[in-house]
Amino acid sequence: MEVVVTGLGLISGLGVTLETWGKLLSGYTSIRQHQPFSELGCWPLALVSQQPSDLKWLTHQVVASALQDANLAPPLPGCGVVIGSSRGYQAKWESLAHQYWQSPSLVPNWLDTLPNIAATTAAHQIRTTGPVLAPMAACATGLWAIAQGFELLQTGQCQQVIAGAAEAPVTPLTLAGFKQLGALAKTGAYPFDCRREGLVLGEGAAVLVLETLASARQRRAKIYGQVLGFGLTADAYHVSAPEPQRQAAIAAVQDCLKRSGLSASSIGYVHAHGTGTQLNDQAEAHLLQTLFPSGVAVSSTKGATGHTLGASGAIGAAFCLMALQHQILPPCVGLRQSAFDLDLITTSRPYPVDTALCLSFGFGGQNAVLAVGAID
Repeated sequence: MEVVVTGLGLISGLGVTLETWGKLLSGYTSIRQHQPFSELGCWPLALVSQQPSDLKWLTHQVVASALQDANLAPPLPGCGVVIGSSRGYQAKWESLAHQYWQSPSLVPNWLDTLPNIAATTAAHQIRTTGPVLAPMAACATGLWAIAQGFELLQTGQCQQVIAGAAEAPVTPLTLAGFKQLGALAKTGAYPFDCRREGLVLGEGAAVLVLETLASARQRRAKIYGQVLGFGLTADAYHVSAPEPQRQAAIAAVQDCLKRSGLSASSIGYVHAHGTGTQLNDQAEAHLLQTLFPSGVAVSSTKGATGHTLGASGAIGAAFCLMALQHQILPPCVGLRQSAFDLDLITTSRPYPVDTALCLSFGFGGQNAVLAVGAID
């Protein structure tokens, strides 16, 4: 069964509409120095506004944008929902913990902050009684969510699914944790660059309206492209470092290509995970050189949006679909001097692309790959 994308919702530091695509193509970065928490000093961050966003707000806004783009409106009683988040409502938990120690009697209902809050927020918003899933797979969450939505359609459980991820990761604990790991950049995000110094936290969300081709054509919906397949594997190696030879990650790409009926040579563009950390970029470059010995156009957009953790794969998938629609490949913002022998896109590149891969690699060794293609 063919699964197509009929709507996109996209929020990042670049903006809250699909017009952010133009900013990305221009090489604009949303990364700025911020000090949202006085006790932690100033750090480069990619915020949607001047202060950290609320997860429920992000979810509501991105779902509303996706529905409007797909020309759909609630109620959607049979629509599936698969919206994940790697951090969940951690920001609220930290705030509630602080409130509790100050005045226990004033702490509101913590049940409103359960880890599945993004998915249930979307379910209430569209008033569905269909399947509602809330995956959590670190930075692989967004692509895993889309893969699960794809399967709900392939198995006939739904005719439409809203799938993606939302992330509001800028919290004291998250910043302190990444700082302790030595993974935070001090000036900016420079994926695959010789001067890369670490990741920059960003907040955002992306939601895809997935639909069977028959349903889309019946209601004469516009179609961005087709979800062709996915691959999911685990390194079983380390809590944060990637397995050096990338065997499981390579297997995820190969599984995705096999399920999608594609060969490596047929891929026109790869949206890389590209966090800007020393280990990730080196390991991912090795993977790309191994799988694409003849070369393939590659970029990471985290130099523009920051690293939105669980939402990053969904945002990358949205950018892949925009590339298919406009036949333009987005640049690797922040890249000046490549540290690797790859065909990295430094400025927007008009290109006749029919197929694209989106890669996500999460802590714990969770690998996710998604293939999308133009629809005939």
